[in-house]
Amino acid sequence: MANLKVSALKDLTGAQGFMLAGGGITATTTLTVSNIIINGEIRGGSTYVVPPQGGNAGKALKSTGSGFVWSPVVSGSGIRSMQVFTSGGTWAKPDGVGTIIVTVVGAGGGGSGYCESGGAGGTSERVIDVANVGSVSVSIGNPGGGTNYSGCGGNGNTSSFGSYCSASGGTGANCRQQHAGGIGGNGSGGNLNIYGGGGNGHGSYWGFGNHTAGASFVGGTQPSGHQQDNYSHRHQSHAAWGSGGNGAQFGNRGARGREGIVIVQEFFG
Repeated sequence: MANLKVSALKDLTGAQGFMLAGGGITATTTLTVSNIIINGEIRGGSTYVVPPQGGNAGKALKSTGSGFVWSPVVSGSGIRSMQVFTSGGTWAKPDGVGTIIVTVVGAGGGGSGYCESGGAGGTSERVIDVANVGSVSVSIGNPGGGTNYSGCGGNGNTSSFGSYCSASGGTGANCRQQHAGGIGGNGSGGNLNIYGGGGNGHGSYWGFGNHTAGASFVGGTQPSGHQQDNYSHRHQSHAAWGSGGNGAQFGNRGARGREGIVIVQEFFG
């Protein structure tokens, strides 16, 4: 007999075990074998099926809890890299990263013209498991502008890292109350949430007050001079991210605050 053609195989009790059709074999119950030799891909709808191998050379199978995916082989431990955002964009996870520490700083408020200075942006810091996260949107707050005597300095805007954490900007000088310094912003959503430093209030017409604005989590504000004049305004970029803007004197324009910042420290997972 050259060929044996059947459509089904049954055990001694008559229970059907295999169906044969179209050149394929379907097991209706459990299939137990000693060895399997595969000359092609394993495919199907089961969560235990190995995903396609094409384009995944050098990667290892990783469980997501509901199936398997190809993942880069982790070859290190500890910190891998860092990404810093001083303008809006998208954080993309590098290969091998499983955990990140994100620091978000809001923008600083602007200073006024009678020594009043702006508040600094707040700070939020959070540890995030990114095993199943590929990218996150990043927003950076713009600073508040400086103003002349009796004017209200601009408020700093909020920075954020997706929906995970954010930090509001500091308020401008001379806004919440006449001749008062700006109030620092605050963090939200982090494991650690911090207020930014507050600005100083009204000084004398001759500028013998404290013009210094609120410092942010990452550093201080612009230099000030004697007599202050608009010295800080002329050097307003020489300040740490998120700090408030210094005040001026003689009715000159105060310095603007500084932009916010987002820092992402990336660790092997």
